[in-house]
Amino acid sequence: MTQVAFHFNAPDKLAYVCRFARKALRHGSKLVIHGGGPTLKALSPRLWSLAPAEFLAHAGEGDEAQLLSLSPIALLESLDAAPHHDLLLNLGEQVPPQFQSFARVVEVVSATDEQDRWFARQRWKHYQAQGLEIVRHDLVLKG
Repeated sequence: MTQVAFHFNAPDKLAYVCRFARKALRHGSKLVIHGGGPTLKALSPRLWSLAPAEFLAHAGEGDEAQLLSLSPIALLESLDAAPHHDLLLNLGEQVPPQFQSFARVVEVVSATDEQDRWFARQRWKHYQAQGLEIVRHDLVLKG
């Protein structure tokens, strides 16, 4: 059964996603980041420029299938081409239709964007209706 976690109160969602991705890779996870085109386009350069020696290699839907399959991080608008199904980080407004094919799903929620928070509540309700247990991480409490 898919494990679902919500990470609430991210002051800068994309910066948090970069840190989360770095940590996931250090723990041996392969990561699919799902979201809309503009969000993924804004995220990509941030993954390449964390620190001079600490970029996070990634590929996206426009890349060759072999590159996508070898990349530890895949940025995808559609999960049809997901090269691995370990960890899904959702930046989209809706629950991804194929989320059940992943071992774990992480939802990142803004600290200040009320629309983002509203969509997160809808996704929470959807996961609950599926009978999934949800783990809540409050990023403000983690300091």
